[in-house]
Amino acid sequence: MSVERMKEIIGISFIPEKISYDIIETIDCGCYQRKLIHYTVNNRLIPAFLLIPKIDGNRPAVLINHQHNRERNLGKSEVCGLAGNPLQAFGVALVERGFVVIAPDSLCFEERRQNAKGIEKNDEQDDWNHFLALCHGILSGQYLAKTVIEDAMGAISVLNNLDNVERARIGCLGHSYGGNTTYFLTAFDNRIKYALSSGSVASYKYRIENQTGIEMASIIPNFLKEFEIVDVIKEISPRKFMIVCADDDKYSKDAPDVFESAKTKYIADGYSEHLQIKQFIGGHALTTERYDFIVNWISNIAK
Repeated sequence: MSVERMKEIIGISFIPEKISYDIIETIDCGCYQRKLIHYTVNNRLIPAFLLIPKIDGNRPAVLINHQHNRERNLGKSEVCGLAGNPLQAFGVALVERGFVVIAPDSLCFEERRQNAKGIEKNDEQDDWNHFLALCHGILSGQYLAKTVIEDAMGAISVLNNLDNVERARIGCLGHSYGGNTTYFLTAFDNRIKYALSSGSVASYKYRIENQTGIEMASIIPNFLKEFEIVDVIKEISPRKFMIVCADDDKYSKDAPDVFESAKTKYIADGYSEHLQIKQFIGGHALTTERYDFIVNWISNIAK
């Protein structure tokens, strides 16, 4: 299977179906609780916020992968509305709609920086240390992509271990860097039933030909010899997947072409309506219009 070959190239290892966590702090936020938790994947300790609505019964749940934006001091805190851009605070909007939300720090962001200082502005070494993580991963075979994807799979295992989470309604979303994580993760983890990737679907071919930057966790040695981004998205079929893009966003410029190619797999599987695309006018940064669309799509698809 293609997905197994992709996982082999990246080096994805086994992640338990369920993962427990330690609660470091609990804050009452009115209609929900915000828990600072630590969970572990392959001996890596991962800080995350877990947002729990004060609603009885089983709830839908969503993993939100944070953006990059060259602000490595911001990860889970931006997703949860504690810092940064309010248009990245998907966690607050969705927990207020009854979702259980998990928002972890990706490697080299916020608490997982080598010189971690919470959400203080970037340490001068943050960029360099992130680059070193890429280099050391390539040398050791522990690719940055492997770590990022496995840690996100671990977040799904945390959700999968919660009594109040309905397993059939676990989803995933992310913008930009978080969107890259989202489509790789969703292709590799069938526990995710629906996902949305914003500002991130672009082929390697387009990026290389147009001198467009490739985020370090997407630099996977030898991957392009066998696969393209469209092949990753095809592996999500028949699950529901939404591509959000913009006509002047270089990081999702050829998303419509990727969509048309990936749709052939969805059609062959008999679920053509499960792959969708929404293209906006504008650049890479989220707008209120796009933010509202993303929140509403996730809310409606999880019903």
